[in-house]
Amino acid sequence: MAHLIPYPFGKLVTRVLRELDAGGAVLDLPREKITRGPNATLRALGNSDAAPPASLDWSVRLHGERAATPLGPAAGPHTQLPQNLLLGYLAGARIFELKTVQIQDELAIPRPCIDVRTVGYNVEWSQELKLEQSLEEYVKASMLLEIAAASGKLELEPGFDEFLFDMSVGYDLAGIQHERVQTFLDGMLDARAIVDRLRREIPAEWKHLRELPFKTKLSSGITLSTFHGCPPGEIEGIARHLMEKVGVHCIVKLNPTLNGPVEARRILKDVLGYGQTIPDSAFTNDPTFDEACAMVTRLESTTRACGRGFGVKFSNTLVVENPGDFLPKTEKLAYLSGAPLHVLATTLVRRFRDVFEDRVPISFSAGIDRKNFPDAVALGLVPVTVCTDLLRPGGYARAHGYLVELAQRMRDVGATTIEEFTLRAHAAPAGAPSPLSAARLHNTRLYAASLLTNPRYTAAQNAKPPKKVGTRLELFDCVSCDKCVPVCPNHANFRYTLPKTTLPVVKLVREHDGSWTRRELAPLVIEEQHQWANFADFCNECGNCDVFCPEDGGPYVVKPRFFGSRAQWERWTSHDGFFVTRELVLGRFDGRAYELEQHGARVTFRGPGFELEFDKSRLDVPLSARADVGVEADLTHLHILRWLRDAVLGGAMTYVSA
Repeated sequence: MAHLIPYPFGKLVTRVLRELDAGGAVLDLPREKITRGPNATLRALGNSDAAPPASLDWSVRLHGERAATPLGPAAGPHTQLPQNLLLGYLAGARIFELKTVQIQDELAIPRPCIDVRTVGYNVEWSQELKLEQSLEEYVKASMLLEIAAASGKLELEPGFDEFLFDMSVGYDLAGIQHERVQTFLDGMLDARAIVDRLRREIPAEWKHLRELPFKTKLSSGITLSTFHGCPPGEIEGIARHLMEKVGVHCIVKLNPTLNGPVEARRILKDVLGYGQTIPDSAFTNDPTFDEACAMVTRLESTTRACGRGFGVKFSNTLVVENPGDFLPKTEKLAYLSGAPLHVLATTLVRRFRDVFEDRVPISFSAGIDRKNFPDAVALGLVPVTVCTDLLRPGGYARAHGYLVELAQRMRDVGATTIEEFTLRAHAAPAGAPSPLSAARLHNTRLYAASLLTNPRYTAAQNAKPPKKVGTRLELFDCVSCDKCVPVCPNHANFRYTLPKTTLPVVKLVREHDGSWTRRELAPLVIEEQHQWANFADFCNECGNCDVFCPEDGGPYVVKPRFFGSRAQWERWTSHDGFFVTRELVLGRFDGRAYELEQHGARVTFRGPGFELEFDKSRLDVPLSARADVGVEADLTHLHILRWLRDAVLGGAMTYVSA
């Protein structure tokens, strides 16, 4: 629906806890992809020639607070709704960069807005909820993570439940100083009122969880996100305001344009082989590298004066010209991420550390995947966050693999902590000092240099799009690849079950004399038990499921779309879809509305110009009928409404049935 509808907290708690009790997948994340801790992960790796460490500890500190891993989702499509954040938590993420909020909270974002067929492109900006809704969703998320951990069903290792939320705000000082943004920030710093209200929404079945000591200070730090083209003076002013007036720690997100037009274009085109054009406007008003360094030096003094933590983040996405073959052509520019951004951002980490060594903490998010996550950790970057790779098949489950890879690499070098891993990840040159700081600098120079000759980041290695088979999606049945569920960042797509069946397509036409003419067409055949649908309240039509679906049309467009309320179904008349309860089913096919109402054995089917009543045991011959002359009543729609109601309310738990 191109916008999001918050989901009732109590219903979300119900679904999560019942799925945890059942012992299977949770929010469609396979049980084996839930990360329980470093030592459980190490044991699952099995035997190795390398002597295993006595125990592993993945914990890191950010602004003086402990998080059980350095991994998290980056501010973006994976961090705006409670179920997004819980899915990341289940997979092992522990530092969450919440989606950026700003004063302009009624944005018209073009659709589709995400394209990760090869590398990553997007045209989305900040939150898709009102500021007040974003605050509530983040409080729900924090409480949901604590509830999941406290349930005991995750079997987390001691201390592996510790997580941090990092706020993200933008995009200019005037907006951040607005009273509505300040109210949001105040709420994140003291959420007691919302927490106490949401406690009461935890269902009575789990009323003991209402007494949990939920966090009320959801975050103590902010990552500042600014527009491409924001001048350094504006960035510095916002950072000072956040540290001095708001009283939070601050990380300033910097842009890949700091490489400068010559070097950025050389790396992207000549070294990596990408043909994307970086427009001159991408560098206009953006800080130069020297200006950014001067700004950081001044802000270091601010942090010492006010006692707040400070750091930088590499990096923001890269502005390029929109290729125009998937994202709307109305958008002249797009934001590049993925493999090429990893090289550009790591190059900046090296340059930055050549100036500041490792005294300024660095957060990192650029083209992270399973293979390079341990490399970024070995540089001492905290947190290491990811977006583009989680949009690929497997979705959130891919994050579990990052920590498996980290455990393997730590075992291989005999490291038990992140700091030991940094010291041992790459052999220091002979005669070099062995302190942690020197290791971080050595690893940074070594790794940054290696990326410039690593073929896995080149255009040639990232040019193959997902395979399409040349067929079009239908309402029912498809190739059943199961890709559309995990690639949805909002967890809007879901699976349901229909019995295999063949149904005659019967159409009744009211004649002038009051009689009915009956005609039968080719039957509707359901061949697959597993079917796929979309929960409209969570679907922002980003297009990512269309990217990876082998068939054409897009699951979020073609497959049954279920609305969470009658009001939403009635509002979005431009969208076919359904609203279901036990007694009433509303459906829209090709823009035409139908109703199925059932009370006891009596079934009423209404559509444009007709109303038919049946006995539920005989749905081919109406007991009574009212219809305009010439109106055709397609009984196929009656059966589809009945099938969908019985399937989504009588099968596995979904957001529709919860």
